Amino acid sequence: MKKFIISILVLSTTFIGCSTDLDINKDPDLLTPDTTPLSSQLPAGIIGIVGAEGGVFSIIGGFWSQYYTQSSGANQFRNLDSYTVTTNDYNFAWTTMYDGLNDIKAVQRKAFAEGNWNYYLIATTLYVQASQVMTDFYGDIPYTEACDPKILTPKFNTGQEVYDLMIKDLDDALSKDLSTSKGIVPGKDDFIFLGDMANWKKFANTLKLKIYIRQSEKNKAVSDAGIAALLNNPNVSFLDKDAAQSNFIGSPNYENPLYEYNYKLNTRTNIRISTTLGKYLTDNNDPRKDPFVYWNPGSTSPKLYVFQDQGNYDANPSLGYTKGPITASVPAVIYNSSKTTSDPAGIYDGSKKPVCLLSREESLFLQAEALERTGKSGKAKYDAAVTENFKKNGLSAATADTFINGVYAYPVAGTFDQKLEAIIVQKWVASFPENGFEAFFEKNRTDYPRTSAVAQNVAGYKGGQFAFTASPDAVVPYGTFPKRIPYPLSERNYNPNAPQLVDITAKIWWNK
Repeated sequence: MKKFIISILVLSTTFIGCSTDLDINKDPDLLTPDTTPLSSQLPAGIIGIVGAEGGVFSIIGGFWSQYYTQSSGANQFRNLDSYTVTTNDYNFAWTTMYDGLNDIKAVQRKAFAEGNWNYYLIATTLYVQASQVMTDFYGDIPYTEACDPKILTPKFNTGQEVYDLMIKDLDDALSKDLSTSKGIVPGKDDFIFLGDMANWKKFANTLKLKIYIRQSEKNKAVSDAGIAALLNNPNVSFLDKDAAQSNFIGSPNYENPLYEYNYKLNTRTNIRISTTLGKYLTDNNDPRKDPFVYWNPGSTSPKLYVFQDQGNYDANPSLGYTKGPITASVPAVIYNSSKTTSDPAGIYDGSKKPVCLLSREESLFLQAEALERTGKSGKAKYDAAVTENFKKNGLSAATADTFINGVYAYPVAGTFDQKLEAIIVQKWVASFPENGFEAFFEKNRTDYPRTSAVAQNVAGYKGGQFAFTASPDAVVPYGTFPKRIPYPLSERNYNPNAPQLVDITAKIWWNK
């Protein structure tokens, strides 16, 4: 775990302190927030957020969205598979994210003081995006007093307060006239859009749409009004490209954090593809299985895919499980796929894979659901989202067409729930590999993908349905899923405002 944090810090120093492209000669960590140039502190903040979301939160989300399961030949992530995460686990997830947010908040304050509305919009959007991930994982979080050097023990805002504040902050940043922005102009220091402010506006609008949709089950009046206002405003556009850091080049300290953590700093023997995802792709003859899954070495003719039931890293006689297969297949992102016959062109090179803060597919799926919630058809947006994910994984639009006109056809004549299920299930697939936490949040919100009525070792199990863990170590009642991450011990020890611990199965306020 410590090695991962060190790697992110090295990555930050490498990108920022030594990059000739950015013409920056001082490590921003050696400067005060008031003296650090905006163009130095912004990339530091981006790297911090991307490192947290693309690394540790990607791991947690990937297990809890049932992309991954713990290998039977290792034990690093047994607590994730058995839902036994405690307050002493993953402290660095909280710390790493707030370290990045400290930089982003400093950019926001400095930009506001200088009237630099370009950097203000960028920083506000990033602050909201990362805060959305944090509040959806933890519930109540520091927001209004977070990242203030004068406040060492910030208060925690309730989850619902955070949602209202995020909308308020985005509205404020979007209201600024960018043509009157003062000071420097963002460029290469903006690792997401290279200073393209039209895309930052789209990103902010898409985040607003997500925030409104996420509370649709428990705050319907606010959700419906917010969605309608966005869709009916002719001046509002949504993301039509990935909001992603894509400058990973595949050399040490310049690599995708999920790959770096599992290939370089940890081990490839920890994570295996879950039966939940693997069987879904297999049952539907989905060609995304090839770029998603690194098949077993030495079995290229024919390719051999072995999936492991969720949590079956050890024997569990009470559920009829022996120890899971040592030969289970690995997620391709953990391998350097350009070195395999599966990806000779490097289309799915795990070391170079961008980290999406919000992908084009997610934007399209959000728009599809928003349209359905306002009485309009989401089919075109749904079809475009599925097609985009096929293309992103090296497959043709024609191949995608066979699926959106076949097994993944949008249920145009169906009920709203049937349409919602189609959207969320395909969003679940398209969020692989690093955005599993969004699929996890959506499962909690909508209860899609569905939950299996039987264990995965029963003949009637249907691929794609979430299964209760087969872990022999699970302490929660069988049939119970996690809903949140416990507050870290580091925060509870040093901040008297930290809330009391709640059970890992306690719902976030917007949960269905």
